[in-house]
Amino acid sequence: MRATTKLRTIFAAGRIAVAPGAYDGLSARLVQQAGFPAVYASGGAIARSTGVPDLGLISMNEIVDRLASMVDAVEIPIIADADTGYGNALNAQAAARAFERSGVAAFHLEDQTFPKKCGHYDDKSIVSKGEMVQKLKAVRDALLDPDFTIIARTDAIAVEGFDAAIDRASAYIEAGADMIFVEAPTSEAEIAYIAKRLPGLKLINMFAGGKTPLLPVQQLEALGYHCVIIPSDLQRAAIKAAQRVLAVIARDGSSASMADEMVSFKEREAVIGTAAYLDRGRRYHT
Repeated sequence: MRATTKLRTIFAAGRIAVAPGAYDGLSARLVQQAGFPAVYASGGAIARSTGVPDLGLISMNEIVDRLASMVDAVEIPIIADADTGYGNALNAQAAARAFERSGVAAFHLEDQTFPKKCGHYDDKSIVSKGEMVQKLKAVRDALLDPDFTIIARTDAIAVEGFDAAIDRASAYIEAGADMIFVEAPTSEAEIAYIAKRLPGLKLINMFAGGKTPLLPVQQLEALGYHCVIIPSDLQRAAIKAAQRVLAVIARDGSSASMADEMVSFKEREAVIGTAAYLDRGRRYHT
């Protein structure tokens, strides 16, 4: 089954899908091994993994190359972050085709101006509703797989207000978006209203420290959401762990005192499937 069809099947099952954010093949594999049904390839986390902030500084080709390596590492579908489509409608069409070729099952396209900012940063700006509607239509025309899920994201709450964000979301659904993503609601009442007011599939972004209050997954499912992405928690945990082990190495000259807090050599190799690679290599040995 194609990844796109797998994701459609997950959304049709009636249970909310939690997709933790990953940023490379290893983190994507950890998400899969933890039993989650899908991976969210966070554009912000991918940017930060290169040492830069989430300010639209990574090129489309860099993102697509990373996505392809993540797709190769897992069997579960990947939901990608296509930012603004990297420009106008023609740029968005080129991005859509490249993302589809990478093997991801879905992406979200947002109505910020290019280059974009993290959805929970201040001082964002957005394109007109009409421009975004046409961009969504252009993306739909560019895709070949009818099961590919287009997620329309609006960042209008912080710029034009909540009512305008709902109006935009409705227009994006009419333009052909398969799923809607209203970014950064600031209260439980707004979260509930989005789910009640907008038809079809709905995605919500949940992470500690953002503008959106954290709600239990079961409550979000009851409200009518179909997917929860948690973009940066895995990377933030990895940063903290790396800082701790580096401090110990700087102090002691080794990480021996933290051995119980790290996976072993063998456990690391099991995570990345080294034995399976070696077995496959032996099958082709002459």
